[in-house]
Amino acid sequence: MPFTSGPKTTSELLIELEPVVAAELDRHLSTAKEWFPHQYVPWSRGRDFDGPLDGEPWAPEDSSVSPAAREALIVNLLTEDNLPGYHREISTIFGRDGAWGTWVDRWTAEENRHGIVIRDYLTVTRTVDPIALERARMKHMQSGYQADHGDKMLHGLAYVSFQELATRVSHRNTGKASGDPVCERLLARVAADENLHMLFYRNLLAAAFELSPDETMRAVTDVVTNFQMPGHTIDGFLRKSAAIANAEIYDLRIHLDDVLSPVLRQWRIFELEGLGAEGDKARQELSDFMERLETTAARYTERRAERRARTAGTPDDERSR
Repeated sequence: MPFTSGPKTTSELLIELEPVVAAELDRHLSTAKEWFPHQYVPWSRGRDFDGPLDGEPWAPEDSSVSPAAREALIVNLLTEDNLPGYHREISTIFGRDGAWGTWVDRWTAEENRHGIVIRDYLTVTRTVDPIALERARMKHMQSGYQADHGDKMLHGLAYVSFQELATRVSHRNTGKASGDPVCERLLARVAADENLHMLFYRNLLAAAFELSPDETMRAVTDVVTNFQMPGHTIDGFLRKSAAIANAEIYDLRIHLDDVLSPVLRQWRIFELEGLGAEGDKARQELSDFMERLETTAARYTERRAERRARTAGTPDDERSR
């Protein structure tokens, strides 16, 4: 599709992008593999909890997973739990008709498996306190979800292009950090879904660049410079995020190198031709932001290394004080 001049309305873009949605949906369905959450859960490791079944209450020593990996698993699950809110948002932006609507429902059905399988694993293996987890779920879901970009369609597409990849990376790294091969296999399976979702949105936004380059560039810049994970409203998110970052499960360096940069390279953001003045302005803002982010990420990595070096040189009896 050749570049076209002039801004387009959301309705025009939805119509012009629908053939791409249909093609990407067909590609997705031919690529996605059917899988079953119950097959990834080690049911033989389960036992009754306290309550109506008079089992054993959860205790911290029940969990063999590191504290940072537990925090990541909780954040990942609570994020997946808010699926009703995400469904409402994307169905509002994309609509429920035609290929758009078919994709929204398919995406929702696939995403629903993620919360099912992670919760079953955490409960059966007693990795986290199930009562605290349920209370956190209730609180987080009752706070609802509202996209930071509102009902802006191009911003929505740009956001999920990055967010799906960020979620994939987070799941994969959490599995590796867990120390449990079962958990790692399970989260690798979930991450495979997220990767296919990312490809769908990334390819769709590539088509949007051809249809409305200036507006799409603005959307990408706005999303990158204001990016937040969908679970940022989880109670204690900043504290949990700090533990996750310190364990190198997901930090600024990973966000820059494994999420933002690969997607921007795929779109050839900094080589695109045919932008108008507004598109060029947005791209320059993006370039400046990426340079600042590189500096910040490098500084954070250096400081973490320095902290670890100091800790490594501290006697055990002093560390425990």
